[in-house]
Amino acid sequence: MTYTTMKYLLYLLFFPSIALAQDSQARISGTITSNGNPVPFASIFIKGGETGTDADMNGNYELSIPKKEVKLVVQAQGYRTQEKVIGVSAIKTVNFNLVEDALGLDQVVVSATRNRISKKEAPVIVNVLSPKLFEATQSISLADGLNYQSGVRVETNCQNCGFTQVRLNGLGGEYTQILVNSRPVFSALNGVYGLEQIPISTIERVEVVRSGGSALFGSNAIAGTVNVITKEPINDSWEVSSNLALIDGKTADRNINLNASVVSEDLTSGVTVYGIFRDRDAYDANEDGFSEITKLTNNSLGAKAFLRPNNNSRIGLDFTGIREYRRGGDRIDLAPQFTDITEELDHNTIFTGLDYELWDDKRKNSGSAYISVQHTNRDSYYGGLGGGRSRADSIAANNAFGKTTDLAVVSGAKYSHTFSNNDVLTTGLEYQLNETKDEITGYNRIVDQQVKSIGFYGQYEWKPIEDFTALIGARLDHVTVDGLYGIQNIQRSAEINETVLSPRLTILYSLSENLQFRGGYARGFRAPQAFNEDLHISSVGGEQRFVILSENLESEFSNAYTASLNFDKVYHKLQTNFLLEGFYTNLKNPFTIVSTGTSLPNGSILEESRNGSGAYVAGTNLEFTISPSESLFFQAGATIQRSIFREDQILFEADGNSPGEEDVILDEFIRSPNVYGFLNSNWSINENFNLDLTGSYTGSMIAPRVISETGFIKLVDTEDFLDMTAKITYHFDPIENFHVELSGGVQNLFDSYQNDFDRGPLRDSDYIYGPNRPRTMFIGLKFGDF
Repeated sequence: MTYTTMKYLLYLLFFPSIALAQDSQARISGTITSNGNPVPFASIFIKGGETGTDADMNGNYELSIPKKEVKLVVQAQGYRTQEKVIGVSAIKTVNFNLVEDALGLDQVVVSATRNRISKKEAPVIVNVLSPKLFEATQSISLADGLNYQSGVRVETNCQNCGFTQVRLNGLGGEYTQILVNSRPVFSALNGVYGLEQIPISTIERVEVVRSGGSALFGSNAIAGTVNVITKEPINDSWEVSSNLALIDGKTADRNINLNASVVSEDLTSGVTVYGIFRDRDAYDANEDGFSEITKLTNNSLGAKAFLRPNNNSRIGLDFTGIREYRRGGDRIDLAPQFTDITEELDHNTIFTGLDYELWDDKRKNSGSAYISVQHTNRDSYYGGLGGGRSRADSIAANNAFGKTTDLAVVSGAKYSHTFSNNDVLTTGLEYQLNETKDEITGYNRIVDQQVKSIGFYGQYEWKPIEDFTALIGARLDHVTVDGLYGIQNIQRSAEINETVLSPRLTILYSLSENLQFRGGYARGFRAPQAFNEDLHISSVGGEQRFVILSENLESEFSNAYTASLNFDKVYHKLQTNFLLEGFYTNLKNPFTIVSTGTSLPNGSILEESRNGSGAYVAGTNLEFTISPSESLFFQAGATIQRSIFREDQILFEADGNSPGEEDVILDEFIRSPNVYGFLNSNWSINENFNLDLTGSYTGSMIAPRVISETGFIKLVDTEDFLDMTAKITYHFDPIENFHVELSGGVQNLFDSYQNDFDRGPLRDSDYIYGPNRPRTMFIGLKFGDF
């Protein structure tokens, strides 16, 4: 058989199938725009199929689709998802005009399922805080920007050192797990001061999951998770910004940020770098010579890079170095041992991580491996002369220097498989290590703790029908704790070795196109160990107050339940969203801190972390959002709750030797208001001017105040606070691709601030509540090609 004959036979054999394949496909093209402007790099694909593509930088696309009726879906970050049903018989042009997603309902999030998923399709409610909100609220650090959503409160707990913590759904900060790029490297020590150490300029977004529905990230996420996603390099850009704030019109808070990104032309690699400098002076609210807001200096440098070796893999690397110094007390200009009271901390912290992701051609199977490390060195000083000037006072003051080292390592692997019916199976293995050593030799105080955890998790995302999704999952953790805790002549130890299963079930049911129901249950636990409050030292009566773990401390367990209704509707350009959510968390053996009324040999006050008799937190979150046009946006939310001990809880245990002192007991959580809320509004007056009005409300709560040197407590019903911020921004472009923004405004517009701070060298430095600053004026400048 000749070559020509063979070629002819092959042609006859395969031509019909080739012609049939070509005849069954059609080529479509079009442009994706919004208000006449192209939307670059938008994704367009066939719903339920495997065919798709991305638009170019001008919003143009081409796509081959079957010659039958199909549903085309277009998605782009910041815009509402759009679908079109088309029947194709020949080459056709299909254009899309996208509407801005003012309410953020179609954002892609990762904190709901540990996979990328549309926020609207997630069975767990995920609240997203964007840079736009952080700019509107003039937030400098993470601690400043978390208050503007339901169920979330950030509080300051110390006048001397500025210790902050975030509370979710009425539970204390130790119940909240902080994640950095979805990794739990934010240790207990970072939880004391770390919220103020993460600059807003490094953050792409923050995803918050309330309640225990986030159990796959760790069983100790009893109240929920705060997932800090740092900026990714997207395109070539650079930006410089500077802010100057005057606290109470007189105390300066200065901040400078630098950001730049470079991405290769083929989009296979990129890097973003950022640098931050912040310098805040100490502020004295009641003119007694002692600070209410600490002096703070923060210098940070970081980078985040990616490399795509091919279309099916990605390597990511991130690094952040933080040098933070803070000091509070009196006579800030003197060495700490010559003052009455000083709390001084010098942190050197490094966060770094490496991850590798891999997919198959059809994106049905994906895997990842990762490792993240955090290391902190901290030099500290907690002490002073306490108002005295004797030789004994000087010796005690010189013994108050301390040293802390902290290491956190997280490594693991994850695998996901998407079935033909769009069900998703996710499994993974994760190892966590945290080593903390906190030592103050002069006080004979030590916390030497190592916590190891090996966790295996599995989750099945079941979608039997289009309107129903169930997440069925569990995490099995084997935890070991080896800890030594000592202060003066008291020594305690912890040797824990236990395995705990934490199940999770959440469901999403679309009652209609606009109304969704979500419900969930999750179990969590916390092993006996030192948490953030236990690593915080405060002063009272001129002496230090230390927390130590009690003997025979048992693990704490929780059962969390949530249910919600979410309604969203678009009326032409009017976008609306309403959320009603109920939550109930039951705690068994909750860890509580009790002041023992016992003074240590050096005069310091001792507090113990003990198991309580049981407690529960129950409440409702409400959110309402409306955007009548692209130039107007309004959002408000409120939380109504109760945090109750099942039996009366001892806060102060009298030793029987101090006249007039008796046990102080109560049946509800301290520092937990029954009502709190927020609002966030934006008005784009024109293309140059922008007005933001934001605020947070904190209702009355019970705050303990130490009134004697033995630690005897008086319970105070605080007033309520309304902390409002008004900001106006002017934007102009002096030349093409060079943007300038000028801004100014007032934080805490009505000067709603605590007015009964404790005074002098013998004050209770933990008696602080309400907004973290008085009325503060600010101005800002930003320029670049952002």
